[in-house]
Amino acid sequence: MLKVKPLDDFDYDLIKEAEKVIEKNYRYGRHHIGAAVRTVSGNIFSAVHVEANVGRITVCGEAMAIGKAISEGYHKFDTIVAVAHPHPHEKIEKCWVVAPCGMCRELISDYGKDMDVIIPYKGELIKCNIIELIPEKYTK
Repeated sequence: MLKVKPLDDFDYDLIKEAEKVIEKNYRYGRHHIGAAVRTVSGNIFSAVHVEANVGRITVCGEAMAIGKAISEGYHKFDTIVAVAHPHPHEKIEKCWVVAPCGMCRELISDYGKDMDVIIPYKGELIKCNIIELIPEKYTK
């Protein structure tokens, strides 16, 4: 059972930043996930995933957002979130929060074992520590 934390206003601001970056950059077949990461100092970095024809080389939005923050000199993270943008054929009007894939869970935990992740859980949005999502995490 996950140890869940309620979301605060800062978390909803983080979700909004992830929504803004994908709403601005959505391209069918190219970009449909936006992510935002908040550093411990409160800075927010957002990015979209980069799709490739060979799925294995696609780079997830969470990795892009973390990389963007690191490139700007920030190395300690507080919270991360990813959102999906609806495709034109879907009868969905707005973005929704998605849980990180397995590879992103590993990456996020590599860059911040204390980092929280906002995910949908039992019909609501919650925040939990990334380690909660990786039982028996791989280590070197």
